[in-house]
Amino acid sequence: MNKARRKPAAEAVDLEKSLAELESIVEQLESGELPLDKSLKEFERGVRLSRECQSALKDAEQRAHGRIARRIGHRLGVEAMSLYNHV
Repeated sequence: MNKARRKPAAEAVDLEKSLAELESIVEQLESGELPLDKSLKEFERGVRLSRECQSALKDAEQRAHGRIARRIGHRLGVEAMSLYNHV
């Protein structure tokens, strides 16, 4: 599978929109005004949104750690080569 073509989950999920929707769901559920069946559907939607956001944030964190590790590795490699060339 070509990972370069796969859209990262963090980009696929609009976090701000999802979080705003989650807040709205919580407010509706806390109000106690929704019928039971609607409350259950909204709760399930909230759980899905929460999982999507968690996954997107985890993916973004892993990509950030990977980039940092590559930069550190590159710098260490350049410094090692510089030391090697001066020997």
